[in-house]
Amino acid sequence: MYARYRIAVVVPAYNEADKIERTLRSVPAFVDHVIVIDDASVDATAALEKAFARAGLEVISHPKNRGVGAALATGYRRAYELGADVTAVMAGDAQMDPQDLPALVQAVVDGADYAKGNRFATAGVWRVMPLSRYLGNVALSYFTRVCSGLWHVFDSQCGYTAVSRAGLVALISQPLFPRYGYPNDVLVRMACSGARVVDVPVRAVYGPAWRSGIRPFRVAWPITRLLLRGGLNRWWRRRIPAAHAPALLSD
Repeated sequence: MYARYRIAVVVPAYNEADKIERTLRSVPAFVDHVIVIDDASVDATAALEKAFARAGLEVISHPKNRGVGAALATGYRRAYELGADVTAVMAGDAQMDPQDLPALVQAVVDGADYAKGNRFATAGVWRVMPLSRYLGNVALSYFTRVCSGLWHVFDSQCGYTAVSRAGLVALISQPLFPRYGYPNDVLVRMACSGARVVDVPVRAVYGPAWRSGIRPFRVAWPITRLLLRGGLNRWWRRRIPAAHAPALLSD
């Protein structure tokens, strides 16, 4: 429990056998539920997850690989079933500093619907983040701000997040973008729902053996199409009288 709030952490994992134990050990003790979604890993990830002993740990396995967005959707639904008041995400690759989790959770406790990590708000991020990631994040963050209207939000691709129970309902009400465009999908959806979205400074973590599963040319067009569709949807909703516009769903 955190200040009488029930906390869940969703851990999407795919082929993270060399990192998953470190990730699970790093989850703070105040977290009530740790929901690991093994997205059909072909290495020893699933066995290591199931062998890890921690109160409140649950492993859900996808029979085939569906993508990180789909894994999060599975975890979000389970967190809702478990009655979580705040649901955070910590990826299975150990790139999220556990010391930053309380600040994300606290932002939701203080009234945000969706708290999103911003690695660019910490000093020296350009020395830690690989150049390709740095430039790609800057470009996608700008495009996401244009399409979502969330001009105060940056680092759109950061997956270190926390969402309120009401925000969780908005996220599970329809399918999430299944793969790497899910952070952009979430931000546009939050904007369309009228949710309160806040940035929280978090540290960028990249180890010496860091590798990216993202292929820029394969994801660029799907994310661009997703953002354009989301931007048009948001524009259309603004044309609807307020009395008829759908509000943020609540529990």
